[in-house]
Amino acid sequence: MAIPTVAHERALRVEVLGPLRVWRGGVELDTGPRQQAFLFALLLAHAGQPVSTKQLIDLIWEDDVPASALNILQKYVGALRRLLEPSLPARESGSYLQRRGNSYLFVAEPETLDLVLFRRRVRAAEAAVAERRQTDALACYVDALGLWRGSTAEGWNHGAAAMSTFVALDHEFFDACTTAAELAISLGQPERTLQPLRLAASLAPLHEPVQAALVTVLAAAGHQAEALSTYLQVRGRLVEELGIDPGEALRAAHQRVLGSSVPPPQAAADPIDAGQPPLAAAGLVGRVEELAVVWQAVESALAGRTGLVLVEGEPGVGKTRLVEEVTDVAHGRGAHVVWGNCLEDAGAPSMWPWVRAIGTVLDALAPASREKWLTSELGYLVESDDRAPAEPEQADAGGQFRLFERVVALLREVSAARPIVLVIDDLQWADVASLQLFGHLAVRLPSGVAIIGTLRDRAPTPGTELSRLLAVTSRVSGHRRIRLGPLGPAGVAELARREAGRDLGDGVVRSIHARTAGNPFFVRELSRLLAAGGDISGDATVPSTVPSTVRDVVRDRVSHLDDKAHDLLQTAALIGRDVDLGLLARVAGLDTQTCLDRLEPVDHLGLLGPTPGNPFSLRFAHDLVRESVATATSPHRMIRLHLRVADALEATESSVESVAERIAHHLWAAGPLADPSRTASALIGAGRRAVAKSALDAAEQHLRSATQVARSAGLAELELSALSQLTAVIGKGPGYAGSATDLLERAEHLARELGREEEAVNFLLSRQAAYCQGMQLDRAKRLARQFLKQTEASADPVLRAYGLHAWAIYQWAIGEIDSAFEYQRRSDRTLLEDIAGYSEFPLRRDLHLIAAGMHAMISALHGDLDAARPVLDTLEAAGTDPYAITLWATFASMIAALADDPARALRATERGIAEDPGFSFAFFGAHLHIIRCWARAVTGLDPAGAAAEAQTLLTAMLLDSPHTGLATWYGLISEMWLAAGRPDAAAVALDHADQVVETYGERYAEGLLFLLRARLLMAEGARVEVARAAAERARALSAERGAHLFTRRAEQLLQELGGPVP
Repeated sequence: MAIPTVAHERALRVEVLGPLRVWRGGVELDTGPRQQAFLFALLLAHAGQPVSTKQLIDLIWEDDVPASALNILQKYVGALRRLLEPSLPARESGSYLQRRGNSYLFVAEPETLDLVLFRRRVRAAEAAVAERRQTDALACYVDALGLWRGSTAEGWNHGAAAMSTFVALDHEFFDACTTAAELAISLGQPERTLQPLRLAASLAPLHEPVQAALVTVLAAAGHQAEALSTYLQVRGRLVEELGIDPGEALRAAHQRVLGSSVPPPQAAADPIDAGQPPLAAAGLVGRVEELAVVWQAVESALAGRTGLVLVEGEPGVGKTRLVEEVTDVAHGRGAHVVWGNCLEDAGAPSMWPWVRAIGTVLDALAPASREKWLTSELGYLVESDDRAPAEPEQADAGGQFRLFERVVALLREVSAARPIVLVIDDLQWADVASLQLFGHLAVRLPSGVAIIGTLRDRAPTPGTELSRLLAVTSRVSGHRRIRLGPLGPAGVAELARREAGRDLGDGVVRSIHARTAGNPFFVRELSRLLAAGGDISGDATVPSTVPSTVRDVVRDRVSHLDDKAHDLLQTAALIGRDVDLGLLARVAGLDTQTCLDRLEPVDHLGLLGPTPGNPFSLRFAHDLVRESVATATSPHRMIRLHLRVADALEATESSVESVAERIAHHLWAAGPLADPSRTASALIGAGRRAVAKSALDAAEQHLRSATQVARSAGLAELELSALSQLTAVIGKGPGYAGSATDLLERAEHLARELGREEEAVNFLLSRQAAYCQGMQLDRAKRLARQFLKQTEASADPVLRAYGLHAWAIYQWAIGEIDSAFEYQRRSDRTLLEDIAGYSEFPLRRDLHLIAAGMHAMISALHGDLDAARPVLDTLEAAGTDPYAITLWATFASMIAALADDPARALRATERGIAEDPGFSFAFFGAHLHIIRCWARAVTGLDPAGAAAEAQTLLTAMLLDSPHTGLATWYGLISEMWLAAGRPDAAAVALDHADQVVETYGERYAEGLLFLLRARLLMAEGARVEVARAAAERARALSAERGAHLFTRRAEQLLQELGGPVP
């Protein structure tokens, strides 16, 4: 085992008492991918204790352990060892992270790891107390507590077993705080523990000993008013959130404050005075401040400015009711109020809330103006039947951005004459495209428009896309985000009184509060039962989950309905939250009047009633009501009803295309009762419709379902049709790496079975590209070699060119540039032809565009930039849409960066980013932003800031799964850090690059990495002969492989270093 020197120990410092941070030589280091950092945090939390690999795997992956978990763990350990000790020879454990049998052990002295130092100082304090050296003990405690910066669990979101490790560490902090507080008070020095106690109290707002210690220390330090205020706040949290009174420790602290004879703080003035909205706030219980916040956003729009507010809370807490109160007043003030409701129903058409909202805005326009807008991209969105433009054959990659800008332009035009209040309700159910439009509009909001969004903060938990939207809106100046919490006992009592029509006893109110947890919707439901003669037992308990409580209440309510009303209610629940009366009647086989008669008892129950402003529609009072009714329907009856809904929609809609996604959903849900060819065709149509609206995520879901149905039924033609569209959608979005390879292989097999060889070749080439893109080079090699042999003797020049191109790409990936150039030369320029033209196969044009970019890349690496640039010009000329322009910009800027030409790189990246500012093409967009950072850094424009930005982009967008070019990006980041004068950070990035090369074998940029290693040695002050040896190694390797671009750059460096150039 290596013995660390004192200098070595001082060089490294690790902090885990708060967010994980690592320094070496005063420079903060990147701990690597999130999973690797979490492993490091676990090992630090167990410092000095061996942790078995099995335990680590269980803590990291829980029940979803991959087959390669042990290999991944070992890879992370190796990376961490190199992070901690960059000069550590391969396969050595080093000083810190050591192997003990089948376990790992982190060894550190107090000077290295803050947790070790904290525990040492706490032990010293305990020893001093035992020896009655109280003053020394307090000093040790204060020093120990001063090491904490936050919760050790901050930033991690894993299972209970893993998180319990960090919770236990936090409790060590809390225990030390309370002990130190008692000691400080006894010595008359309470203020010395005030800062750590404030931190502890903020981390554990319901931890009574900590809160009691804070109250006591505040009072002892002369802050009696703050002490009493703190006690009142804690007591309120305990009552509101846990339904319990303060415990003995808090009550004792409270008595100590009162015993100081200091008058309590005066009640705070009502914060809502002159700015309070002119609302009938008496209609709501306990929402005065929240009403004021929402009204301020609306008032801003009424004054010609903009307003953005998000209202979040649990289901049934009253988010929609709150916004309705505000919009009613806004309408009276002359605003055009527009609502878009997101549906939980999986059969809801993509972008449904915007279909309704924008349709409402258009309906308010004069006929001529409305007709103008309908002939634009908005025609696709609002599904205006024959008024919409002809639907494109395949997805336009820039269509979504243009559509979003059209929405902005429409709102700008309308709001110029009349303010608009736009509400998108239930964002948690919104499809990805709807969330993207909300985010786009939030950033580009025209004057005179207020946009309000409501969302649940649980059931379901916000997903990735919704979290991304929240992040986008948080950066908008002036935005407000409020959370509606549950009602306290007083609020529950008032709301129950209103619903029941009489005052209820304290015991009944406590029972309602306990069963509902203060949720206003639940309170209303239970109170209505009470008014109708229901009873609530005194020992009622809160169910385990909130939705189960709602279902229980709703089922109790509907239990008194007769069978006919109950069946009709279930049918309505499967149609959706908004129920067209005509459609419901047709599905039920009834006339409209009979439907209304049978549903009259349901209306009286407050579950399903007329939609305000639409006499032809019904609406469930709350989506939780609809869900409760739907889930009570028997599975056999449910699938029959879904089929009848699909039949009714197809039979009666004047334009089936306008409801394609709804029909597809109901046929899919009808399962075996629906003809599979009908279901698959409907799903394919739904996918096509979603693509036309640039809702690629919804399109992918429809097309995957279509593929599954067609394959199960043996419908090869339909399956191939679905796969053709599905693979094109995936290629435009996240790229082909990953699960797309299986789809491409299946599509190729089907195409050959059906005799469609040309399509089969396109799928095969796409699969080979996917393997290269995902750095699965062994598979790429086998496929490329097989294809090359199959096509060498072909009489078709295009097939021969495909085979040669596939092998050239593989040779490029493994770094054999001479070979790649030769095979590329033999393919002539066949694949460069017709790249600007239209192809009946969705994949073909994309393949030819990428082939052109790779042609230029290989030529450039081979040293012939003069040959590469005309090919780039051809590619640029073909850029008639954002996707093609982005591809050109990516290849042009990457070649410029590899050639050390920041001016060209900057021009190309600026154009590409301007074409796709919203990262629609996330993979290529990340490339462009990183290269732009490089161009700025090496030309002296804030190199450190550019390097940090590039590192953040790389971590956020390119590390989830391996993608081609990863080593190159690390290399460019290393060069940025060198430009910033930070060789230590450059070394870390270059180490990451080397690790990627060794792990995945992608070596086309290895000569550049060797070259950068030589420059790093120079920056670190190495002897000239050492730097020259490294530069010579870069030159020799590049020359051997034919990467003459890097050979020349190495020769230039050798000239800079002096002496002969070989």
